[in-house]
Amino acid sequence: MPYEDGRTVVITGASAGVGRATVREFANRGVKIGLLARGSERLEAAAAEVRAAGGIALPIRADVAHAEEVEAAAERIERELGTIDVWVNNAMVTVFSPFSELSAEEFHRVTEVTYLGTVYGTMAALKRMLPRDRGCVIQVGSALAYRSIPLQAAYCGAKHAIVGFTDSIRSELLHAGSHVWITVVHLPAMATPQFDWCRTHLPRQPQPVPPMYDPEVAARAIAAASLSRNREIFVGGPTVVAVEGNKFAPGLADRYLAKTAFDAQMTPDPIASDRQDNLFRPVAGDFAANGRFNRDGQKVRKTAWVSSTPSLAVLAIAMGAGLMGAVLSVIRRPQGSLPGRPNDPQSPASLGEADLAGEAVERR
Repeated sequence: MPYEDGRTVVITGASAGVGRATVREFANRGVKIGLLARGSERLEAAAAEVRAAGGIALPIRADVAHAEEVEAAAERIERELGTIDVWVNNAMVTVFSPFSELSAEEFHRVTEVTYLGTVYGTMAALKRMLPRDRGCVIQVGSALAYRSIPLQAAYCGAKHAIVGFTDSIRSELLHAGSHVWITVVHLPAMATPQFDWCRTHLPRQPQPVPPMYDPEVAARAIAAASLSRNREIFVGGPTVVAVEGNKFAPGLADRYLAKTAFDAQMTPDPIASDRQDNLFRPVAGDFAANGRFNRDGQKVRKTAWVSSTPSLAVLAIAMGAGLMGAVLSVIRRPQGSLPGRPNDPQSPASLGEADLAGEAVERR
């Protein structure tokens, strides 16, 4: 099936970050797009990009934490654009904080947007796809769906939940002999605006754990997933290292992350006194796909190789490099790394520091 086929695609979290990049990617491929997000200003800007590319856009304000808003949006999209062929569950929020400093309200909000928003989107999509026996649901996952890191307990829990929930539904679809399929695209650290507007209780500005990738890398993987029947897609070498390495030495990964992942998730910059966050309401401003890390000269990777079949060699090298880095870090790094301490320039940034040329592996 070619891209230029007039399909109708729904994208949640469509106004910024990975969602905005995915909107642009699909807009260049001749599809009709239903865009869901909370803020009208960025929604309209994203829709204008679709129309400028010659596509058809329907921007809809909706909070995916509310099932009735997601269902109403799905009804309107089918009424105005036609049958929904692809549904991309991308919306998310997070809080950077030690668990002991999180409130129940904050944890609940991250869970209901990132996890339950995916559940509600999947419900709305399958309600329409199953009777027709066709369609594709794409869950935007993360390396953190398999290997959690400190300071993001709510987000990691939500991404883990998405995998468990999706695996259950996938088995049901297979049991029914359905031609509808669900794919999960797991991403590495992305240089999106979320680090500019996420809620944080940290002493310094949050950042993605390096190496970080351009949102367009994720967008291309998501667009490709809409035409394949892969079970999961792992984007970037760090994702492979995190997922596969955790299977063999989770305790070692715990210790490694305890020593490195606090400083690795913070820049040297203090938190601004007037900083706003998007946990409960949109943040005003000209935010699109890319965050400040694409603008301030930091190294952001623009490509990631994606293979249609798993490569045992890639996995072996990734696990070996990641585990060796972890072992060396545990042995060499001094004790006592705390969130408020500056970055140690001698310490590795992440389990995927070797990066293995930014490769990605798909699981069928």
